[in-house]
Amino acid sequence: MKKLLFLVSILCGITLLGCNQGPRSSKPRNTSTSGLATIVCDESFKNILDQEIEVFEFTYRNAHIIPYYTSEVAAIDSLLQLKTKLIVTAHELNTQQKEYLRERRGFCRTQRIAVDAIALIVNNNNPCDILSLGEIKEILQGKITDWNEISPNKSGKIAVVFDDQGSSTVQYMRDSLLQGDTIAGNVYAQNSSNAVFEAVEKNKGAIGVIGVSWVSADMKTKEMTTEERVADLNEENVTTTSFNSKIKVLKVRRDDQLEAYQPYQAYIYDARYPLFRNIYAISTSPDGDLSQGFFTFMTGFIGQKIIQQTGILPSVIQPRMVNLN
Repeated sequence: MKKLLFLVSILCGITLLGCNQGPRSSKPRNTSTSGLATIVCDESFKNILDQEIEVFEFTYRNAHIIPYYTSEVAAIDSLLQLKTKLIVTAHELNTQQKEYLRERRGFCRTQRIAVDAIALIVNNNNPCDILSLGEIKEILQGKITDWNEISPNKSGKIAVVFDDQGSSTVQYMRDSLLQGDTIAGNVYAQNSSNAVFEAVEKNKGAIGVIGVSWVSADMKTKEMTTEERVADLNEENVTTTSFNSKIKVLKVRRDDQLEAYQPYQAYIYDARYPLFRNIYAISTSPDGDLSQGFFTFMTGFIGQKIIQQTGILPSVIQPRMVNLN
């Protein structure tokens, strides 16, 4: 009986040990295509990054990317405070920041992944179609406060709507048009880019300042499953984008030009649309790490094609072969 109890206790111990080891052995180890990683992204680019993560995780089933969407300042701070190894932002780091990260992490890579455009959106009932850079500047300075000051227009007082006070969108408009001066006038900061879109839909006098990926998309991929989307991304095909019909995307012209343009990819590419900026991925992760694997994915063929389908300009434009008879 003692021998029997002894054997039973040993068998139970082996069974428990096997149960405890099972989950640990099945846990994906951290490689360039498996494990767990975080990324901090400027909220302006959420629409783009969500699609990148969806396709990456579908392709590499043991990879899990956790995104945090915040202001541009907070994204850069999180990298400098060593809270994450990867960020997406509209600004490069300065020399001191790069040196600091190389000393602490050993690595600091920066890669432009796209060229984004700032879209100006208004309510469909607003008759305004075109703004010059000078008019946009005076609206942001609070010098133009009513739509009727631009052209015959009964839309009333102008309400400028941004996504967030600390966003790169605000910073871009302040730096590029106001040369660092404070934005004045009737200005509102929302909690997200989606909230900007909703505010313009509801308010006839509002003008939203938003990344163009929020209002444009490749319509043929809109209803695709992730599996269908991945298959489509591997094909050689043409991307055709269109703007959301629930709002109006304004044309913008330079002050010394008569022609105005909407933020289509072709006009972003040749700079005829004047409100554009670079988007960067910045990594402090070594090779073989999941954060670096996702960094490589975003800058590779599929990652760049995803960006192209969001309506902005990828950093690497894929060539298209055409046979002529």
